[in-house]
Amino acid sequence: QEIKEFGVRGEKAWGQKGVIVAQMRDLPAALYLGQLYDNNTRVLIPHRPEDLHAIYAYARTGQLNADARKYNKKLDVAREVLELLPFDPTFWRQKGTEMFGPDVPRPHSDDPTQWLFNGHPKGSDHPLQVAVARLVGYRWPRQTGSSFPDCPALGPDGLEKHADADGIVPMASIAGEASAADRLRAPLADAYGEEWSAAKLRELLGEWETLEDWLRDGFFEEHCKIFHQRPFVWHIWDGRTDGFHALVNYHKLAGPNGEGRKTLEKLIYTYLGRWIERQQDEVKAGKEGADARLTAAVHLKAELEKILEGEKPYDIFVRWKPLHEQPIGWEPDINDGVRLNIRPWLQTTLAPVTRPRRGACVLRVTPKINYGKDRGKEPQRPKEDYPWFWSWDERTDDFPGGSDFDGARWNDLHYSRAAKMAAREKRRRNATSS
Repeated sequence: QEIKEFGVRGEKAWGQKGVIVAQMRDLPAALYLGQLYDNNTRVLIPHRPEDLHAIYAYARTGQLNADARKYNKKLDVAREVLELLPFDPTFWRQKGTEMFGPDVPRPHSDDPTQWLFNGHPKGSDHPLQVAVARLVGYRWPRQTGSSFPDCPALGPDGLEKHADADGIVPMASIAGEASAADRLRAPLADAYGEEWSAAKLRELLGEWETLEDWLRDGFFEEHCKIFHQRPFVWHIWDGRTDGFHALVNYHKLAGPNGEGRKTLEKLIYTYLGRWIERQQDEVKAGKEGADARLTAAVHLKAELEKILEGEKPYDIFVRWKPLHEQPIGWEPDINDGVRLNIRPWLQTTLAPVTRPRRGACVLRVTPKINYGKDRGKEPQRPKEDYPWFWSWDERTDDFPGGSDFDGARWNDLHYSRAAKMAAREKRRRNATSS
């Protein structure tokens, strides 16, 4: 009955330590460290802090779930049900000590999708994915100075020297850089130290024959699945397995103060440009397949330049920003999220010579992203700044004159450069006159 001594959910739990239980089939549990939480969870706060490991053991062994299901079969386990659970504090204190020792374990995760992950390939759930991310210069939050209760920021781990400066790693050797596979072997070797061997690489590759094959054909699809269709390492290609491929750090591609645009320009005019020159030379030399590779690469260059220009449908649309703040061309704001910034890339096509699959784009695999209407309604917005909330017609650049505020949260609207530039100019004139 001592379960009644625990505070369950609500703001009284904020800032305290406890156990958070997700309202799913098996009621999975984790340590709660005082943050806000949603309605799909329950939080148990011990009356005595030293009993935290007892409650944690009760939840992690599955006994909490077994006891709760005797009273309630629904996913939504009511607070009253938790208060009825036959929690024996003496037994679970002993069990907790057996499982965790005298203290609750510090927060830890080997899952790279988690905020507190340490960013190191060795010991992670997806070592090759982590190694690729480190190669293109990505760092997890704790590696950039962020901390978490009982989970401090991290210092250098020795893999920083392998990070690419511009966040662009071509698959083939281009612009004086080694191939992606050759470069990836170096951080893996350093990460595993004496454990590193050809056998270890084969173990990490699983069913893939070579690291080159996995990078070219397996990495990006796996990356999208692991990171919930919000990739932060983009695999850009021209549609040919023997064509141009490059891995790009999205955080560089969406960098602030024009950094993102410069990264895209470097991808187009340095790396892809050098590849095109190579294919032109091979065409002159009569090398087999060079014509098709050149055609595919030139087409890719044209598609990337459309993103750079940003004319619809290669534009970025952010429904919560007024029209005069909408990006013109490749002006991504990383705070707007991958879902919105990746949209112009999904509008691209591959050269017909590559015989692309339906819906294929310049990303190696097309992420599964829905741009339909989001749930909820926006609060009242000025019609001039947010015309899409006032019966906006996406088929035209001209506001059709709707008078009723709708507030529907549509995301797949497109605006021309001219419409955005006119809105910016009008805003500038109004600011000057005032």
